[in-house]
Amino acid sequence: MCRLISVGLLFLLSCASMNPAQAGDLSYPGVGRTATAREIEVWNIDVRPDFKGLPKGSGTVLQGQQVWDAKCASCHGTFGELTQMSAPIVGGTTAEDVRTGRVAALSNPNTVLRSAIMKVPTLSTLWDYLYRAMPWNAPKSLSVDESYAVTAYILNLAEIVPEDFSLSDENIKAIQDRMPNRHGMTRDHGLATVRGRPDVSDTDCMKDCASKVTVRATISEDALHSHGDLSLQNRSFGPVRGLTAVKKQ
Repeated sequence: MCRLISVGLLFLLSCASMNPAQAGDLSYPGVGRTATAREIEVWNIDVRPDFKGLPKGSGTVLQGQQVWDAKCASCHGTFGELTQMSAPIVGGTTAEDVRTGRVAALSNPNTVLRSAIMKVPTLSTLWDYLYRAMPWNAPKSLSVDESYAVTAYILNLAEIVPEDFSLSDENIKAIQDRMPNRHGMTRDHGLATVRGRPDVSDTDCMKDCASKVTVRATISEDALHSHGDLSLQNRSFGPVRGLTAVKKQ
């Protein structure tokens, strides 16, 4: 059964039980067209944990530093440290973590600040996110080689690869074996458990509560307008309206 559903100006073709031969026989004049190979290629950029989908290319640590300074440091700092704009990219890992593949600090309940490199288990995730979503004000603007280079720079900041290292599609699998939290991910359970206990702990204030809220983080003056007016980039409904991040004249 194939059903044509109209949603405003959007037409959805539902052909769940149809085989490819049947689909090819149908014709809906004036409704869409077959995507070209180039159009599919532009969107088909995901990289799997087994690195399937990873394009050919390479980039050195030093090249990555140049790209980082030009396009990343305004939000993430020169060395990927904690900034007013973002959580830390690196930090909190040790040489022992690289050896074992488990970040010891994550098991310590007193560890408050957790960097991205502490948590991410797969290098493909880091590369994929950089390529498709960074920099924030111009996603998908990094070239393939720039993505390799920036990834190499982050790995160097995390003391996973040396300064003279060049990351490529040919050696990235070997570097996966040095990710500090590569054994920290499990598929033994879903995103939510049914044991009836929350995975976070906090104490609700029932009396003598603070009457004044203190803002703990703000956008620095030099980065205030680097991404346009953030309030326009957030949804217009619900509790979150977004920050009006435009410099006052």
